[in-house]
Amino acid sequence: MFKGRAEELKKPLATTRIGGENVRRQHLPLPIHNESGRSSRTIARVVTLLALAALINYIDRGNLSIAASLLKDELHLSATQLGILLSSFFWTYSLFLPISGWLADRFDVKWVMAIGFFLWSGATAVTGGLHAFSALLAARLMLGIGESAAYPCYARTLVRHVPEVGRGFANALIAAGVGCGPALGTFFGGTLMARYGWRPFFLVLGVVSMAWLIPWFLWVPPGGTAISHVEKGDAGFRKLLKVRSMWGTCGGLFGANYVLYFEITWLPYYLQRERHWPLETMAKIAGVGYLCYSAAAVTFGWISDRWIAAGGTPTLVRKTFAGIGAGSAGLLLLACAVASPRLSVVLLLLAFAAGGMCGSNIWAITQTLAGPKMTGRWTGLQNFIGNLAGFLAPTVTGFVIDHTGHFFMAFVIMAVVALLAALSYFFVIGPVEEIAWER
Repeated sequence: MFKGRAEELKKPLATTRIGGENVRRQHLPLPIHNESGRSSRTIARVVTLLALAALINYIDRGNLSIAASLLKDELHLSATQLGILLSSFFWTYSLFLPISGWLADRFDVKWVMAIGFFLWSGATAVTGGLHAFSALLAARLMLGIGESAAYPCYARTLVRHVPEVGRGFANALIAAGVGCGPALGTFFGGTLMARYGWRPFFLVLGVVSMAWLIPWFLWVPPGGTAISHVEKGDAGFRKLLKVRSMWGTCGGLFGANYVLYFEITWLPYYLQRERHWPLETMAKIAGVGYLCYSAAAVTFGWISDRWIAAGGTPTLVRKTFAGIGAGSAGLLLLACAVASPRLSVVLLLLAFAAGGMCGSNIWAITQTLAGPKMTGRWTGLQNFIGNLAGFLAPTVTGFVIDHTGHFFMAFVIMAVVALLAALSYFFVIGPVEEIAWER
């Protein structure tokens, strides 16, 4: 009797039919509590830890921007040197994403994530004690290497632990961490640096963040607690490049990231210089915007899972939220550029919320398509291409401003890229079902 009960608990709550889509077995009240007892608590803890890691991740990658003026004056850096430091994170982050994806597929994701987290937190702590440009550059490059492990490990962990009907909400919690990171960094980072200096902030943040590793090792057992048996992936990158849906997810992420990096890099400058808002007002509006992103991600992630539990197909549900969210974010920001001051604030906050709607389902699509066998490599390659927007969005925007003297055409370009991302989700990505990888 007990053996039969144990076998029943091991069955996945969302299964995949060959040639079909993920089908639900039952209606579930809470998306991440899809199994009972101890397994349910383990899943909830793991997802919470991943969301917290995402929050720390985005505070660490953005903290140098907050300290930029202090650091420039203290170390007598040129604008060119400061620009190199601010962009250097993306050099190693983007280049190492495919490698980290391969590592996540081939080795125990618990250790891959732990090593990456240790590297990026250590790089943050060490930055607080550095005095030379070359040393700071090396620390930022190491930060990029460490953080490249994050998203492949998130995806690999979720696809092993969380069935289809829970992935929208689980990914939404991670997206909420992405939004809360810049918000907390802006609100508290600036205040603490102004009071205590930038060096103590980096040192304390890096050291305290290391505490995350303790529950990670305690709560995540070796090999994970997968909802079904998972074999190591044998299919290579060459086979992955032949999949049309993979290119669709890359195009969608690129467009969504273009909007996000446009907001992170140039929106504060736009609000101060063209909208003539004081620094404090700008900081409050931007901070609230990131919170809107987080709240919308959680809300629409939960709704997407409830929709699937009620009978909606992952294809319809995931594509709807990702596509509409991406396109709406670009159009709302474009409208913000021509609206009155008060209306522009409303449109700006709605644009952030639309970005959260998209972010709640971006990675759920990838995890379902790639399946346990290829999710690490797919995520790494997709994130590599998607983060090219981190180079292009700031550069293209600056070029347009230099040649036109205004932001309007930069907003137009951003909106067009966002609409292309929406089209990619709707028409380039095929049915959202696991691909049958040949051995």
